[in-house]
Amino acid sequence: MANFAVQAIRNVVLIGHGGSGKTSLAEAMLFTAGAVDRMGSTQEGTTVMDFEPEETGRKATIGTSAAAFNWKGSRLNLIDTPGFINFIEETHAGMRAADGAIMVASAVHGVKAEAEKVYEYAAEFELPMIAYVSEMDKDLADFQKALEEIERSFRKEAIPLQVPIGAGASFKGLVDLIEMKALIYENGKARESEIPSGMEAEIENYRKKLVEKVAESDDNLLSIYLDGGEIKKEEIINGVKTGSITRQFIPVVAGSAVKNIGADMLMDAVVLCLPSPEERSKITPAGGKNPKTGAPEERLPDAASPFSAYVFKTIADPFTGRLSIFRVYSGTISSDSTVFNASTGAKERVGQLFYPFGKKEIPVQGLGPGEIGVVAKLKETNTGDTLSDEAHPVLFEKVKLSEPIISYAIASKSKGDEEKVSLGLHKILEEDPALQFHRDEETKEMILSGMGQLHLEVALEKLKRKFGVEVEMKTPKIPYRETITGSAKVQGRYKKQSGGRGQYGDCWIEVKPRPRGAGFEFVDAIVGGAIPRNYIPAVEKGIVETLKEGIVAGYPMIDVSIKLYDGSFHPVDSSEMAFKIAGSMAIKKGAMEAKPVLLEPIMKVSIVVPEETLGAVIGDLNAKRGKVQGMEQSGNNQKITALVPMAEMLTYANQLQSLTAGRGLYTMQFSHYEQVPGHLTQKIIADAEAKKKKEE
Repeated sequence: MANFAVQAIRNVVLIGHGGSGKTSLAEAMLFTAGAVDRMGSTQEGTTVMDFEPEETGRKATIGTSAAAFNWKGSRLNLIDTPGFINFIEETHAGMRAADGAIMVASAVHGVKAEAEKVYEYAAEFELPMIAYVSEMDKDLADFQKALEEIERSFRKEAIPLQVPIGAGASFKGLVDLIEMKALIYENGKARESEIPSGMEAEIENYRKKLVEKVAESDDNLLSIYLDGGEIKKEEIINGVKTGSITRQFIPVVAGSAVKNIGADMLMDAVVLCLPSPEERSKITPAGGKNPKTGAPEERLPDAASPFSAYVFKTIADPFTGRLSIFRVYSGTISSDSTVFNASTGAKERVGQLFYPFGKKEIPVQGLGPGEIGVVAKLKETNTGDTLSDEAHPVLFEKVKLSEPIISYAIASKSKGDEEKVSLGLHKILEEDPALQFHRDEETKEMILSGMGQLHLEVALEKLKRKFGVEVEMKTPKIPYRETITGSAKVQGRYKKQSGGRGQYGDCWIEVKPRPRGAGFEFVDAIVGGAIPRNYIPAVEKGIVETLKEGIVAGYPMIDVSIKLYDGSFHPVDSSEMAFKIAGSMAIKKGAMEAKPVLLEPIMKVSIVVPEETLGAVIGDLNAKRGKVQGMEQSGNNQKITALVPMAEMLTYANQLQSLTAGRGLYTMQFSHYEQVPGHLTQKIIADAEAKKKKEE
């Protein structure tokens, strides 16, 4: 059952930097379309899209939400996404369900680094885009400056479809460059008016740019334009639609969400400039593979095609269970039916279907191609899974999320709650795949990793609210390593006699360093039966276990070669245990004689910062013992590549935010191990010894 013609549907994702006004804009659109009776406020925590307590408390979008509504015969499925860097992977996942995007750029603050990052994600999905210049009612609002930043940041020509009338306190309406008429707004309602006196030259320049761009898209139109002929309104409309959908340029509109100026014109532009699922499929078909054969599969947005859908958001609720929000790509789905999860191979029973509307759900009997829906209590379905017809299965590629950049060790505040913490966090991870959680086998700590400290704090707030478990965060232990830089030949001799049978094991080993990353090597060079063959594995075991425990500061020792070349035994008192102890004694002695050192993990870091903060960020990296590898231009910003010790990067997200006023962002990954400087080595050893004494 398809409720809306595919041609009438627009699946649109709201993107932009944090604080640019996306959620306020969504509220203005919903109110103007008649989907809500009054406009909610982010300041008051009354918006449709931001409904989680963690969002209303911070007055910021943290998770992706969706709302379906009608506008002038079209069906708009609006997906509101976070803009702050801590939660930007939510945005990445939410884009998978969209056919087009509205990029919100502030008329006051322009385009920040976060917006450039989400634009990269939009380009990854080849999403056509409208730019909406928000906050035209604010002091210092500058439409032309915002246009220039859009072009510079996204490296694509920005073509205004509207021009604001006034700015700041004097902002009162818009001039429609296609219809060539002015709209003046009073209390959110528009009335037609003449183009204000004094704007004629400005409007003529913008109109000329629009017509020229349309003419460039068609040889016949270009010929007419160059010959001085007039291009008709219908031809301009068609040219704008074609140019936008094929991503030749970025159409630009403007307004004020808080004053509800321009929301109606924005929605008109969405219908004109962004593709329906049918139009999108002609440019970027929905492709996957057969999960059984691996053969390529394509799905067209047709009700007669086999059913296929992609789950782009999961909400875990301890009371109502798991809610799955999905986009139908082909075929239809009905309430009280069964579908096949091509990602897990499981059959899922579908109960009541709903349309999403923020935290509310609107019951519906069925959904057709291009529609977005919600279903509760799917048992084996998570974000990124593909639902399909079992007889015609298809598997869509999951969105590849960035690796976490910050980790904290967590511990339950109440003893015995470790199991509850683990179970609750796994539910939170269902909602937010950008989080990672594991127990470190080396340190025995529970480690929670995410995209920033705020990301982790929000996850733990949800853990407390939804599952009643409180935890505390602490800086995780750095996975230092030990190694040697010299060679040594030593004896490990264990002899114990205390009446009756004694213990005797004796071995000689040669300890040598290996190249970094080469690992452990054990060489059996015993000849002439100096040590019986059955005792040699025990010597190796004693050495391996001691290396794992560490010798200098309690960290695993790596990249060493051990050659067992001599020893002796007692026919009665020797045993596997005695030779294991002898091996342990030998490596402890040998490592200390072979010039042991500590190694620390070095991270490869990519940092994008505004030009004006470049010097401060590089100075900070130098203070952190970082080595800058290179710099390059990235839109309005500079991208720095550096190698920095992990110990200096544990809380870097907060420091970078402070250095760049929240405009910087970074990613990092493990690169290699390097020797710790001598003065830091002594401190690490002293800390390890103090901890050992405390535990004793």
